[in-house]
Amino acid sequence: MSGSGTTADDDPPLQTAVWRLRSRACWTDAAALLERDATTDPAAALQRTALLIERCLYTGDGWTDAEDALRAAEALAHDDAERGAAACERGHLAYASTLLGVRDRADEARVALSRSAALLSPAAPGRPLLDFRRGLIAQNIADSPQAARAAYRRAHAGATAQGDELLLSSTWRQLAQLSLREGELAEARRGFAESLRIREELGFLVGTAPALIALADTEPEPEAAARLRAEAGRLFRLLGGVPTWLAPHLEPSAPGTAEAN
Repeated sequence: MSGSGTTADDDPPLQTAVWRLRSRACWTDAAALLERDATTDPAAALQRTALLIERCLYTGDGWTDAEDALRAAEALAHDDAERGAAACERGHLAYASTLLGVRDRADEARVALSRSAALLSPAAPGRPLLDFRRGLIAQNIADSPQAARAAYRRAHAGATAQGDELLLSSTWRQLAQLSLREGELAEARRGFAESLRIREELGFLVGTAPALIALADTEPEPEAAARLRAEAGRLFRLLGGVPTWLAPHLEPSAPGTAEAN
């Protein structure tokens, strides 16, 4: 799940409702809209799982619900594409648990994403998201920036070809993180600005505050950086304090950029 469920004119009403709730950090309510269909429809079960995993990543809570939803989605998968997509979600849940220090599941994340890669064809719609998540593992767990950059570039190209704007916002962001790490400030600022622009255009409120903070970290003008941080803080409070891991980065003196994308 990346850019699915946006409010395009031709989106089904259910998907529009799910997107609006998701973008406002109401993952449990969004998942509830899919609960009936998720008992029999593999796609709905997978989407519901992705929502609950995203809730874990942004709040650090709800792990049992996400695990239960994932097992149900895995049980419904009946072909390689569905099994591969479910394996990708298992890898993402294990990654989130490792990243947030809940439980070290790094090996499980790697195995699950490798299984997903074996099941999904190179042209599968879920391949760009898989590449992106493999990049996250390489960057934030394996500390392998070169492997991460290659994975993000594949994901970026795939998201561009598929018109997946929300995934593009994330690939821009992570590529910018790598540029910042290497001291390429102008390139980092460009990537963070693109990520913010897309998220604002999509109305992805829960992802906008982290994008504002990331851009503030590369802003050379103190007043402009302060305005970006102030807007991030406003959104953070509006959404009830999520993403929870963003709180330390809202302090004026907080160094670095949050990477828990």
